[in-house]
Amino acid sequence: MKTIAIVYHSASGRTERIAQLIANGAALVPGCHAQLIKAQDLIEHPAALLDFHGLILGSPTYLGGVSAPLKALMDATGPLWRQQKLRGRLAAGFTVSALPAGDKQSTLISLFTFCIQHGMLWAGNPILPEQHQGVPYEEAANRLGSWSGLMAQADKTAPDFCPGDLKTARLFGQHFAETLSRLHQPHAEHTQESHA
Repeated sequence: MKTIAIVYHSASGRTERIAQLIANGAALVPGCHAQLIKAQDLIEHPAALLDFHGLILGSPTYLGGVSAPLKALMDATGPLWRQQKLRGRLAAGFTVSALPAGDKQSTLISLFTFCIQHGMLWAGNPILPEQHQGVPYEEAANRLGSWSGLMAQADKTAPDFCPGDLKTARLFGQHFAETLSRLHQPHAEHTQESHA
């Protein structure tokens, strides 16, 4: 079983909603299990991240960056960084803001830089924007056109995300789990050699 930690901070519950949908998408891939973990619950015990094959980090975008609880967790992983304990794990990131742009890219770059410094492998967001295929904008997957990670818009006046962002979150989780599964499959050449 390949295990995925979806580590997030959510003040209003909206980032948590996206985290849950990512987990739902990951659960569609046989042999993968995703667990939701609040960032603040790991600050005192960041070594718990070592129990997982893959990490997906999520935060609302606050003033162009990650929220304080997630940043505190990132800072707490210093001892893991010094020994490169997370090297080779698959990682990805997601963020939510109230505006379509909202400087979410800054948050994703921060998450990317953090993961790369730890020696992790970054999985982006390969989902093609469906509005280019004639799907109505609010129903389109990856309608915000983010390739470096998952972006979602939480309009404060709306009761929920638009359908396209909900769809994108599920597809993002599924893609991450599929990528993780492929990384952990033995290569055909290695398998043949082992039987020779």
